[in-house]
Amino acid sequence: METSTALANLLKSFAQAGSLNGVRKAHALLLLRTGFSSETFILNRLVDCYAKCGAAEEARKVFDRIPEKNVFSWNAVVSACARAGRLAEARELFAAMPARDPCSWNSMVSGLSQHGCFAQALGFFAAMRAHGFSSGTHSFSSALSACAGLEDRSAGAQIHAAVAKTPLARDVFLGSALVDMYAKCGLPADARRVFDEMPERNTVSWNSLITCYEHNGPAEEALLVFSLMLAASVPPDEVTLASLASACATLQAIRHGSEIHSRVVKHNRLRSDLVLGNALVDMYAKCGRLDLARRVFDAMPVWNVVSETSMLSGYARSASITAARSVFLGMTDKNIVAWNALIAGYAQSGCSEEALDLFRQLKRDAFWPTEYTLGNVLSACATLASLPLGLQAHAQALKHGALSPGSGSEPAVFVANSLVDLYFKCGAPDEAMKVFFFMPARDRVSWNAAIVGLAQNGGADRALQLFDQMARAGESPDQVTMVGVLTACSHAGRVEDGQHHFRAMTELHGLVPSRDHYTCMIDLLGRAGRLREAAELVAAMPMVADAVIWGSLLAACRVHGDVELGEQVASRLMEINMVNSAPYVQLANMYAEAGRWGDAKRVRTMMRRRRVEKQPGCSWIAVEDETHVFMVKDKVHPRRKEIHSVVRSLELHMKKSVDFC
Repeated sequence: METSTALANLLKSFAQAGSLNGVRKAHALLLLRTGFSSETFILNRLVDCYAKCGAAEEARKVFDRIPEKNVFSWNAVVSACARAGRLAEARELFAAMPARDPCSWNSMVSGLSQHGCFAQALGFFAAMRAHGFSSGTHSFSSALSACAGLEDRSAGAQIHAAVAKTPLARDVFLGSALVDMYAKCGLPADARRVFDEMPERNTVSWNSLITCYEHNGPAEEALLVFSLMLAASVPPDEVTLASLASACATLQAIRHGSEIHSRVVKHNRLRSDLVLGNALVDMYAKCGRLDLARRVFDAMPVWNVVSETSMLSGYARSASITAARSVFLGMTDKNIVAWNALIAGYAQSGCSEEALDLFRQLKRDAFWPTEYTLGNVLSACATLASLPLGLQAHAQALKHGALSPGSGSEPAVFVANSLVDLYFKCGAPDEAMKVFFFMPARDRVSWNAAIVGLAQNGGADRALQLFDQMARAGESPDQVTMVGVLTACSHAGRVEDGQHHFRAMTELHGLVPSRDHYTCMIDLLGRAGRLREAAELVAAMPMVADAVIWGSLLAACRVHGDVELGEQVASRLMEINMVNSAPYVQLANMYAEAGRWGDAKRVRTMMRRRRVEKQPGCSWIAVEDETHVFMVKDKVHPRRKEIHSVVRSLELHMKKSVDFC
């Protein structure tokens, strides 16, 4: 028996070291010792050791050769299969067991939970308790992990109640598991309550709470918990610092992020941690410090797709498209996140053609686009105002199920919002509203896109009606909503309604009017000919009026022939930008229309003296997928003679029509 015990201890030492070769050598030694080759105790230990070294198939072969199996034999092989992810085999063995104990059930609950079969894990946990077996730390923690995976708050609370009735309620391991479960279920207040009630805490406990706030917010609380952790003399590890770096990225708190980086630099062990390095790259990139992000990135001993995608996303967000593409081309393992980051970077930087080219390449490389991909592709088409391309992108969204009926998920809403915006920018408001009313769920962006789109596409009255529907739906407006509403009032000439909505911003909705809202109001009053009120509003603005506001007022002065006010406004515009030709031309035209030819000539002389050049007018038209651009006095178009001939023909036709009338 002493020799048997020595062999068992040898197997145990190999298993603890994770040495599969060592276990195999001990197995060979066992076969030579015919006295032990059929001993259940030794064979059970051999099954268990193979399992702990990840060799489930060899564990099963040894199990099948055990002549007299006991509950320990069964438990060892069930645990081996469950741990290796051979779940169907584990279930078959579990069902065949002649007798079970808590270890048998724990193996199934743990294995199923670890491999993502969360609902089945909870089913086994419930059956275990129904069969009268008491739960221990291992089974409780596995069940809580399954609740976290399902984000099942109800089941998690029930298991918490069961834990509270046992002496395990004070266990630091289970306390940490409860904090983690509540965090992943989106309940930071409950996670904090459990944490505060823990009589003992370790690094894992603190990490669980810090990660909770980093994921669920408020991110500032993660930094406060870290300061309490340090005050409690609990040393942080790589998980702590990675979570804190992510919190700093969310807050764009560069100073705190730099302090976290300093802690990493002071510990050699942490410098080479891949997850922590990725978090620091992402933090610096989101804080706009791409130089520091690149420095951390270049210093990392190894990269993975997360590292490269973080760097790529940082460049794309900052419109450093050349650098972003360089990182992208250097990636050996591109994932859909990397594709999305570069497509979004192109789209947001106005490089719409490049965004669409990259999408075509993505399709050629057999990547399946996500809702985020399609949303950015639709945005690129909207920037180009190309309805044919937009229709193709709409078809792609339908093909990939991004607009499935009944799908009210956030990504699906994002795609639908992009589609509404696309159709409005392509001058197809009816199509845009079809998409809007087809949406199974809407957010504030949906309402804003529709209201602003209608206001800008000749549907001012419909925009105001939709604003009323938005209020009835319980969605509160924001700054963008009110720009759309005020624009609609301006285009519809509804001055009193516009003034009412402008006052309601502060009195009813708690919104502070921005320069854009004042611009809309001045345009509204100017269109209605209430120029003095418009000028008084400009004077009363809490911010300095810019060229857009003064330009809007000057245009209104010209329309309504108010030369005196127009002179004052034009003077202000010239102070803002002396070489901008618009106020000079507007003022000269106002003088001419009033018959003040001397003043008109004086303004044009002033333009020449100040070397102000009027920008030539430009227009373009797309014919059969080819865009033709025309400038004033343009003589470079290859078919200009034919075009001029048609124009002269139209002029003659119009003159004849006028003479006939």
